[in-house]
Amino acid sequence: MPNIVRKIFASLRYRNFRLFWIGQAISLIGTWMQSIGQAWLILKITDSPFLLGLIGAAQYMPILVLSVFAGSIVDRFPKRYLIILTQTVMALLALILWVLTAKGIVTYWHIFILAAFLGLATSLDVPARQAFMINLVGRDSLMNAIALNSTTFNVARLIGPAIAGLLIAKVGIATTFLLNGISFIPVIIGLLMIDIDGLPGRSGKKNVLEDVKEGLVYIKNNSAVFNVLMLMLIVSLFAINFNVVVPVYSKYVFHNNPEIFGLLMSSLGVGSIVGAILVALGSSHSPNPVFLVMGGVILSAFQMVIAFVTGLYPAMIVLFLIGFGAIIFTALSNTTIQLNTPDELKGRAMSVYSLVFMGVTPVGNLFIGGIADVIGIKTSIFIGGLLGLVPSIYYLRKFLKLKK
Repeated sequence: MPNIVRKIFASLRYRNFRLFWIGQAISLIGTWMQSIGQAWLILKITDSPFLLGLIGAAQYMPILVLSVFAGSIVDRFPKRYLIILTQTVMALLALILWVLTAKGIVTYWHIFILAAFLGLATSLDVPARQAFMINLVGRDSLMNAIALNSTTFNVARLIGPAIAGLLIAKVGIATTFLLNGISFIPVIIGLLMIDIDGLPGRSGKKNVLEDVKEGLVYIKNNSAVFNVLMLMLIVSLFAINFNVVVPVYSKYVFHNNPEIFGLLMSSLGVGSIVGAILVALGSSHSPNPVFLVMGGVILSAFQMVIAFVTGLYPAMIVLFLIGFGAIIFTALSNTTIQLNTPDELKGRAMSVYSLVFMGVTPVGNLFIGGIADVIGIKTSIFIGGLLGLVPSIYYLRKFLKLKK
């Protein structure tokens, strides 16, 4: 048992990663609390799945448009300072939303504008944080660090929604935004204490467009990176739309109950935690592409199943399995891309990763929210899962043939 625990937490032996990890652990709980509070606030104001999807589009559209260019910035400047900047901006945006909501003057368009600014910050934050990881732990511990970070993310997904559901029911939605703003303080302090800046990994500098072209040409010519990114693009577009699917599913199947909404999101988080722990335990080996694709198959197939589930406990089990598949898919994808990319291109590679993982979310959100308004939430969820399952099976067969 002690050996298993040491394997799971192996990357915590690095002081800089410990500081980063502790701050993230606290901040992510606040992030999930705000995510739940914001979704509930939008449905309360508008009663529209489409408008909820539109907020997702506002938040992720800057990532779609700017993330590739953000990768050039990440490869030019010290990553630690970029992350401090983006985390500070995110904290201020949360506090603004708290003030507007607490005073009772918040409108849909306030939320829309703040979501767009959050997307701007995220477009730089995600590739910077991902590319910074290897500076904190080195290549040999990278997979473990990514898995442990994913575990933390999903423990927060477990704790944050549960707390948010109780706060919304007992105190009010505004408190979730206040606590999120405060939760950024530990991560900023941790970043200030880290003694590695994540300096650029190259000597010469080209213009931004040449940078972008260089990164894209490398991705195109590296089959391991290209195949993973193509699969991530399709699955993220149609199957990874939890910020719309779960709130709307909860609202229409379980009749607007915030406590049940919190339980459903927490079930997703528990499944992700179990998946991330399994990835951490296997982090001494290189990422297996077959296991990676199996994560996509599980995620997509059980999203189709959830469309037919109406009971609370069966829904929690299915969401557990969706979370389990999703984290295996995303953690192994992240590790595969980083280990197959040289340091001087890592910011640009991870910017494309954030593009296909998060940047296509606006289109996916609008797809799910839009067809849910027309043909119903259950049918839209089923179609999204099906569109993720077909390419996952295609790549599964492709990788199985390569292993023979």
